Amino acid sequence: MEKSRYQSHYLAALEAVQMGRACLLGYFGKINRIEVKEKAGLVSEADRECENLMKAHLAKLHPEVDFLGEETSHLNHVESFKSVKGARWILDPLDGTTNYIHQFPIFCISLALEVDGQIEIGIIDMPVLNQTWTTLRGEGTFCNGAKVSVSKTENFSDALLSTGFFAEEPAFLDEQLDIFSKLVRIARGIRRPGAAAYDLALVSSGIFDLFWEKNLKPWDTAAGQLLVEEAGGVVKTYEGTPHSPFEKSIVAGNPILVEKFLAEIRHLRKPSKTVL
Repeated sequence: MEKSRYQSHYLAALEAVQMGRACLLGYFGKINRIEVKEKAGLVSEADRECENLMKAHLAKLHPEVDFLGEETSHLNHVESFKSVKGARWILDPLDGTTNYIHQFPIFCISLALEVDGQIEIGIIDMPVLNQTWTTLRGEGTFCNGAKVSVSKTENFSDALLSTGFFAEEPAFLDEQLDIFSKLVRIARGIRRPGAAAYDLALVSSGIFDLFWEKNLKPWDTAAGQLLVEEAGGVVKTYEGTPHSPFEKSIVAGNPILVEKFLAEIRHLRKPSKTVL
């Protein structure tokens, strides 16, 4: 296979992620400052320092690439981030901040490279578990160097699903509880790890058969979407349209279960538009 033209970006991204991992592990269990972001959860000094370190490293190696990060961008209107020409990094320096603050070791770094609206590189790193998922478009998905693929599970009765809840918007929460109530009765099990990027990584490895959630942000899903797709899965919205990191809803899994999921929720879902 032809070597990716984004190989130098990929190597820079791996270096940045390793820097971010060291930063998060250094702060783990030692957080002193915690703030609440409006309708966006918690933030700590670890989130901010990790993002600053990674951003500086990426800018040094590839100054031509723009940057979209959770901690430097969350106050802006997400609509303004869409339809950007050229290249940009999309980073969540700490997905699962609540877990991190409570010393629950399920948290991760999610870094993607988007070029002209298409994700070309995806990396998700789990510092405590020492797991790193990586992908370049067209080259498959790997976890710690071993190639992975989505599951072949066809029935919910055999499936382990994952999801998340967004309590700040009552309408979203009501819809999610309706869907959860439906699926929990027919699935083998449902888990809620608390870090969407990690959920998507596990879908790419066939550990979770399907993941669904609403009201995520581009830095939550950009890397994970490519991981799932390169592992043979599909990623759609609740409406069944192709997903992009700027959509309000996401369903990711193997093609058979995704279609069955969409059929199950068709009468439960509420109309949704692109993230605002």
